[in-house]
Amino acid sequence: MSDHISGPRALADPIADITDVYAFPSPEQPQNLVLVMNTLPFAQPSDLFSDGLLYRFRLRPLIHTATNGDGARFLTDGDELVIDCVFSDPTGGENLHPGEQEGVCTLSTGGSAAFRVGDPRGGSGPTLRAFAGVRWDPFIMDARAALKTIATRKLAFTDPGAIYLDGKNVLSLVVEIDAGLLGAAPLVGVVAETLTRGRLHVRIERVGRPEVKNMMLAPKEFDSINRDLEIRDLYNMEDAFHLENTYLGAYRARLNANLAFWDGLDGKVDWPPDENGDHPLTDLVLSDFLIVDVTKPYVEQGSYLEIELAALHGEAHTTCGGRTLNDDVIDTLFTQMVNAGKGPPIRDGVDHASRPAGRAFPYLAQPNPDPPKLPEHH
Repeated sequence: MSDHISGPRALADPIADITDVYAFPSPEQPQNLVLVMNTLPFAQPSDLFSDGLLYRFRLRPLIHTATNGDGARFLTDGDELVIDCVFSDPTGGENLHPGEQEGVCTLSTGGSAAFRVGDPRGGSGPTLRAFAGVRWDPFIMDARAALKTIATRKLAFTDPGAIYLDGKNVLSLVVEIDAGLLGAAPLVGVVAETLTRGRLHVRIERVGRPEVKNMMLAPKEFDSINRDLEIRDLYNMEDAFHLENTYLGAYRARLNANLAFWDGLDGKVDWPPDENGDHPLTDLVLSDFLIVDVTKPYVEQGSYLEIELAALHGEAHTTCGGRTLNDDVIDTLFTQMVNAGKGPPIRDGVDHASRPAGRAFPYLAQPNPDPPKLPEHH
């Protein structure tokens, strides 16, 4: 479920739960970079953002370095750009009625954009445009089949598949910036966070790539070292660009075990471990941020992981990378985990959202007026 309900704390406090993050060059204005953070799974049409949270995008210039002649690492190189977004009291306040809310997004380099939540026009500053409001959840995946695959240890996808509780809404935050703010580096790492708002910022959630927590870190049964450890809340508290050593061994052991499980589902090993026993994708996964080439144009399908996989194979990438709203990233992910792209595509039977995103700001589809709610037995 991408990053929906990605740990005990997210389930207990869903207003801070980041469900998905997207980053891609604008299809309207190629010189701009679009950032999307979706939160609050199963949002209802009247839901508003929390005035107790700081919604943050972090962007770091990257350089690519090869390791041992095969594989790749992406290292931060340059100043970080931070975009912080905050919201007014959702119960009303000065010049606002209950049910109305205002927000403002501020760049660490200076400049801001204020807006009314739900206004599709958003708000603009000199190098920044922002929108916030309820939108149709664009994430596509047959989550039940994925969980059944883990439970039965056999691929359980069907064609067609079904989006779990299709028609869900999320609270969407869309920020569009002039890519010139990022300097000369073509490659940029993107991560989104929710933090407590106030003098002390405590990180609650952070998300880069989809399904790192729910498909790669959540299953415990394959990890003989940390079989009783719920690891996702610890992982959420980490700095995506600088993991501390304290729990790094636990993350690595869990990923090595779970990635080996996914690789074995077709009966053969396509990702043999290295001399240290590590899965070849473990380091890539631990660099858990979207990687975008801001010099390349928008691509609707097929850009997700293209930069990372090209680097892993010692090739030049050809797309903008990142993650676009309509890209079927789950098929890409499962295909790489199961057969390293050497066999037939692993499809979950869901190829597009029932309401795909558009190519004009704020991109995401209008919300469902009567969305499903999270089942109580979940």
